[in-house]
Amino acid sequence: MKAILPDLSPEITVKTSRSGGKGGQHVNKVSTKVELAFDLANTHLLSEEQKSLLLERLSGKLTKEGVLLIVSQSERTQLGNKRVAMVKLIELLERNLIVEKKRKPTKVPKSVIEKRLIAKKRRGEIKKFRKPEF
Repeated sequence: MKAILPDLSPEITVKTSRSGGKGGQHVNKVSTKVELAFDLANTHLLSEEQKSLLLERLSGKLTKEGVLLIVSQSERTQLGNKRVAMVKLIELLERNLIVEKKRKPTKVPKSVIEKRLIAKKRRGEIKKFRKPEF
């Protein structure tokens, strides 16, 4: 699947800030939160077909300018959060670049139809013999 996506690193902008939540003094002095910004609308790494597919599928995750933002603050280090954010970005792009095949509707075979009708007929005969004749 790695063949679909080229090297993304020149197209990504990384911004760091302080993470929120628990952590005591460490969280107040270290910028470990990482925000990756990938300009999907103006990237030169993807073809126009791939861009339009991603813009359509990821429309809820994009800014008005067509920038995809990925935020990570789960790790204790900035490098760890960069790795997590890059993995998230690559997985998101790969998952949404897959084009699903259309299902070809198939016809129900005659033998299956006949078998169903025979079973219905047999069931009807069983029920008919339950009724008393007057």
